[in-house]
Parts: sequence; C-alpha cells; structure tokens
Amino acid sequence: MFKAVARIVRTPDLRRKIGFTLGIIALFRLGSFIPAPFVDFGNVQLCLAANSSSGGLYDLINLFSGGALLQLSVFALGIMPYITASIIVQLLRVVIPHFETLHKDGQSGQSTLTQYTRYLTIALAILQSTTLITVARSGALFQSAGVPECNQLITNDAWYAILLMVITMTAGTGLIMWMGELVTERGIGNGMSLLIFVSIAATFPSALWGIYLSSGLEIFTLVLLMGILIMGAVVFVEQSQRRIPVQYAKRMVGRRTYGGNNTYIPIKVNMAGVIPVIFASSLLYLPALIANFNQPQAGDTPSAWVVWIQNNLVSGDSPIYMIGYFLLIVGFTYFYVAITFNPEEVADNMKKYGGFIPGIRAGRPTAEYLDYVLTRVTLPGSLYLGVVALIPLIAFVVIGANQNFPFGGASILIIVGVGLETVKQIDAQLQQRHYEGLLR
Repeated sequence: MFKAVARIVRTPDLRRKIGFTLGIIALFRLGSFIPAPFVDFGNVQLCLAANSSSGGLYDLINLFSGGALLQLSVFALGIMPYITASIIVQLLRVVIPHFETLHKDGQSGQSTLTQYTRYLTIALAILQSTTLITVARSGALFQSAGVPECNQLITNDAWYAILLMVITMTAGTGLIMWMGELVTERGIGNGMSLLIFVSIAATFPSALWGIYLSSGLEIFTLVLLMGILIMGAVVFVEQSQRRIPVQYAKRMVGRRTYGGNNTYIPIKVNMAGVIPVIFASSLLYLPALIANFNQPQAGDTPSAWVVWIQNNLVSGDSPIYMIGYFLLIVGFTYFYVAITFNPEEVADNMKKYGGFIPGIRAGRPTAEYLDYVLTRVTLPGSLYLGVVALIPLIAFVVIGANQNFPFGGASILIIVGVGLETVKQIDAQLQQRHYEGLLR
C-alpha cells in the first residue's frame, strides 16, 4: 500500500491531478463556513448547539451540503440542486421523446442534456434558496424550543437583503457545479460525486463525537464495530453482480474474421444506487410540509389529520414512518431500475451485432429473459437498500443518535460507492504506467 502511494507521488501527471482535486475540495469546504449576507452567525451557532434534529428532508439536504445548509452559508444548498436536476432530466427521457433522442445521439446529445441540467440546476437553486430563507425568517429552520435566537437568524428583512441572499446562494450552487466539472475534467474521479463524498465525510467526526458524549465509551466502541461490519457488507453487496454470458457469432469480411468472442452483461444487485432513498425521503416529507401549512391559529385545536401526520410521519421513530419508508424505497428501486435499464433495447443491440445468450433465442425471448433476471436480482437489491436506509432510524430509537447517523442510509451508500469508484480510477491510472496498481 505504501509503495503504491509512493508511486502516486512519483508520477507527475497523477500527482498533479490529485493535488488539483484536493485544492478544489479545500475551497469547497471553506465556502461551507462563510455565512451568507445578513445572516447572524452567532445566533446560527447557538441554534445549531441547541438543535437535536431538523427533521425530514432538511436532514438529507444538510447531509449532502456537509452541514452548510443549517449554517446558512454561501454554499448552503450544496450539490442538492444539481442532483435533483440530473434526476429530473433522466426521468424526462421517458416522457419527452426529444430527450431520449438526445441521449442516443452520442457526445453532442449528451452535451445538450448537460446544458439543460445546468439551466434546471440554477432554477432549482433559486427556488430552494428562496424557500430556505423564508423558513429561516419564520424561525422554523431549527426545532429548538426556548431559544429566542432561532427567530432572529436574518438581520435585515428588506427586499434587497433577501434578493442579495438568494443571488448569493444561487451563485454558490453555480460555483459548486463549476468546481465539480473542473474536477471531472482535470482532476481524478467524478467531480460531483467527490464533492458529495466530501460533504458526507465531513459530518462523520461530529456525528461520532456526539454519540460518544451522549452514550459513553461502550456504545461508541460498539457503534464503531458495527460500522465496520456494515461498511464491509455494503462493499460486498455493491460489488455483487449477476453476469449473463453473451456470445457473438463469427463473421467473415474479406479475409478477416470478426466476432466469435465471449463476454457478459453485468447486472448489479444494486443498480439504482442511492436514488430510491432520496425519492422516498422527499415523498415522505410532503405530508409534513402540508401539515405545516395547515397549523391552527393560537388557541385553536389542530385538525385530527394534522395531529396524525405529526405523530406518525414527521419523526423517524414512528413504526408507520419506518414501514412507509421501507416500502417506498422498495417501490422506487423497481421504478428507477425499469427506467434506466431497457431489456428490449439491450436485446435489439445484441441482435444487431450478432450476439446471443446461450440457450435463448435472439429478439423478444432475449428481452423477456433479461427482464426476468432483472426482476429477480432487483428484489434483494431493493430489500438491501431498505434495510440500510433504516439503520439511522433504528440508531435514533435505540441510542438516541441523530438521524444523520454516519453508518447507514444515504451516507454509507455514497461513501462506499464513490470511494470504490475513485480507487478504481487511481488504480487504472497507475496501471497505465506500472505493471502493479493500487489494488492487489
């Protein structure tokens, strides 16, 4: 391992790429602590110290922003608008034929889709920054009863101050998007994924320290051991795949023989990644949002349905919340896999180039067989996602940990996935220059 690190240092091109990536990461983390204009930094810190959990979707957005959301910094929105825009553009391929045509047009079509994603990211950043500032002005950003400073986070309520804050946070999102693309182009790994990785990894020390202070050394040690086991299990499942063998018939073109080789179609157990967890969290937040807009006036009794939502669909320790969360993740996993993997398209491409699955006729029988295998493989993948997503909620109930519990949910899935992909890219770079890579 140390020899591999030494080879990285001695390779000028790889050393330059990793240094550039680390520099962008440092700038990204610096921007997460610079407060936006007209934000009372002292009051924000007091509310953060008194806050136990922001609840619902804010936990997920705060996790992806590396804690910058609740600090109301210039990078408060983090990479979340870009993630949302990317998912929307990907889903629109099913609805809008023009998007599907662009997807199949190669590099030029992908560039157009990327440009659409950028425009949508800025629009979502304007919407989300306006919502965040509105929530901060109303004092509902933190669930810290008895702390009057939480109602005084914004020092100036004038329209020009609000407009400047919206512009600043939107510009911060645009800058993050630009830095991520720079890392992809000039650094190592996928820039957007690495920035998400850094945001989540930055919350690990504070989350673990909070567990140590609240539960003691024994529980802290147990959490670390369980975290190692969970991470090993996640690595095992993320690397698992069903390989469907494919053979290509030989073709004679002049005096040359083409084809005749054997390959396989890798179908991962978890093809959907972390997207179903994001979908489920967002959907479960909607009832709580509707209930917040239907709060009674002072002295009035709240409606029965509002009370039921507050008791069962707001806090993660509710059994109804956990069951609904699990079932939504399973359903969204099947939905997302059905959108991203088209068995008929794969079967047509195989037939076009003379490929076939041994024992399966080309064409429709191949598509039906791929759909059958995909359905069976997606079942354990969806159950795995549901169980991993419930780990922070269970930890919240058992040991009173914050719902941003590090070893579970979206955090562990992203940390493992991005970490494995980045290590593979570094290993590939090393193997281009040495016979031995980073991995053994």
